[in-house]
Amino acid sequence: MTIVIAGEIDFPPENREPALAGAKALIDMALAEPGCRHYAWTADPHDAGRVHVFEEWDSAEELQEHLEGEAYLGMLGHLAGYSILNANTRKYRCDLQEPVYGPDGKATATFLTAKD
Repeated sequence: MTIVIAGEIDFPPENREPALAGAKALIDMALAEPGCRHYAWTADPHDAGRVHVFEEWDSAEELQEHLEGEAYLGMLGHLAGYSILNANTRKYRCDLQEPVYGPDGKATATFLTAKD
């Protein structure tokens, strides 16, 4: 089962780029952790203060290790210095994954594989 973290963090616009730049080493540290498939923090091109968070983990156990580890705790400390205005992150358990494009090459919202 895959765990996905998705969310947004809002900063004063002047703080977003320094917060992201200073987080790079912590993001790199998280990417090196067992079970971390993706760990991306990106600036929203439409909102000058918003950062989008996307993470993908192989298991809840590996995510828990991350949440108790140096990269996560370091990120909390780092971000505290940039006046977070709002943060909303959510976790999702994913038991079925398929490509967006079907065998015919067309994008579809329909899942083609039946789940037992």
